[in-house]
Amino acid sequence: MKLIIGLGNPGKEYEKTRHNVGFMVLDEIVRTRGLEWQAEQKFNALIAGGEGVFLAKPQSFMNESGDSVSKLANFYRIALDDLTVIHDDVDLEFGKTRLKKGMGSGGHHGVDSVIEKLGSKNFWRLKVGIGRPGPGIFDVESWVLQKLDDAQLREIVKRTNSVFN
Repeated sequence: MKLIIGLGNPGKEYEKTRHNVGFMVLDEIVRTRGLEWQAEQKFNALIAGGEGVFLAKPQSFMNESGDSVSKLANFYRIALDDLTVIHDDVDLEFGKTRLKKGMGSGGHHGVDSVIEKLGSKNFWRLKVGIGRPGPGIFDVESWVLQKLDDAQLREIVKRTNSVFN
C-alpha cells in the first residue's frame, strides 16, 4: 500500500497559491484518472484512490499537516518507504521537481510537522519548485501565498505529470 500526500492550505483564499502546489498536483492526478475526493473526518483529510494507492490532502493548515499524515500512515499501516509527500520548494527553480528521501525540512513548516508527528524524516518527498521572490524581496511568506497565473499552473501540471506517468 502506498500513500501520497499533497501539502497545502484548505479554503478558497489559498487555491492556486504557490504554497498549494501539493494539492494542485494531486487534484490533477485525481482529475486525469477519473477519481473523486471523499472527506474523511477521522483523518481530517480528503482521500481518493484505493487498490494499493491512496492520495490525501490534509484539511488542517499547512503547519499542522503532520497530524493527518500520521493518522493516515498509522491507520493504513504505511511503511515510510511507501509514503510520498508533495510540497512546494522556494529553493528550486520554478517548475523543477526533485524526489528525495530522508532529508530535513529545509525550513518548510508543513514538512516540519510531518517529520515531528511521524518521528522520522525517512520518507519520500517530491519537491516542486516555486522559485524565490525577486532580488530585494525577502518576504517568503507573502511570496508563497501569491496566486499562480494560468500559464504557471499549466507548467506545474506538465512538469509534475511526468513524475507520475
